[in-house]
Amino acid sequence: MLGATGLEVSPFCLGMVPEPALVAAAFEAGINFFFVSCDMHWPRYQALREGLAALLARVPRDRIAVAAVSYVTQPEFCNLPFVELLEEVPELGHLDLLVIGGAYGGELERRRDVYRENLASGLAGARGVGVSFHDRAAARDAIRADAIDLALVRYNPLHPGARKDLFPALDGERACRVYNFNSTRGQVYTGTVPPALAGDMWIPRVPDYYRFALTRPQVDGILCSFSRPDEITELLAALDDGPLSAEEEDYMIALVAEVKREADIRR
Repeated sequence: MLGATGLEVSPFCLGMVPEPALVAAAFEAGINFFFVSCDMHWPRYQALREGLAALLARVPRDRIAVAAVSYVTQPEFCNLPFVELLEEVPELGHLDLLVIGGAYGGELERRRDVYRENLASGLAGARGVGVSFHDRAAARDAIRADAIDLALVRYNPLHPGARKDLFPALDGERACRVYNFNSTRGQVYTGTVPPALAGDMWIPRVPDYYRFALTRPQVDGILCSFSRPDEITELLAALDDGPLSAEEEDYMIALVAEVKREADIRR
């Protein structure tokens, strides 16, 4: 359940894709939650918008949930981007979640007040408010207060700080759902491993980075992106392996840090 919205959503939320057909492939695999930008990166979401329009030509609207994000900060402009998205993709009919994009503690409250007003006025037919955080302290306070329905936070082997200054504060009952984004940031490829580290060693695959995020019990889901349909099945299969061990988590953090250090030295 997504906060107080009453929406049942999958633990995977699909964002940018290179091909519209991936939207239908994700839906057939059980993903019913989609994330689309109303402004920043607008061209990169073209395939997702087309895919959603095509999916809704054959699937009832109430079988999917759409979170739309806007990065506009001026209060007087915090409603029009959502209206324009619905004009661009009329098949959507309405939006389920209005997301405050790229939020920091110093300006979040002002935008959140505007979004609450938007929600109360029935803007875009939305039922809840979410926030994409770039400030873990602000995320912690908003999640613990259940002041929002969805919190998007960043946690990956390159940026593991949330397991010290965010996740420990989120234990216990809460309505706000926490989804991770940028799960694969810092991914290590076989060709980028320094010779001193090469050899018979574990090079995590993309699904392992999603497993890394989901290993934390405070993470309810992930915002993901796929390039091919088989990546969806690979992810679902990898999750059957369960959470990473503490040793595997530490290994991935150390590996990414060492590869980054070596790359910085070579610059």
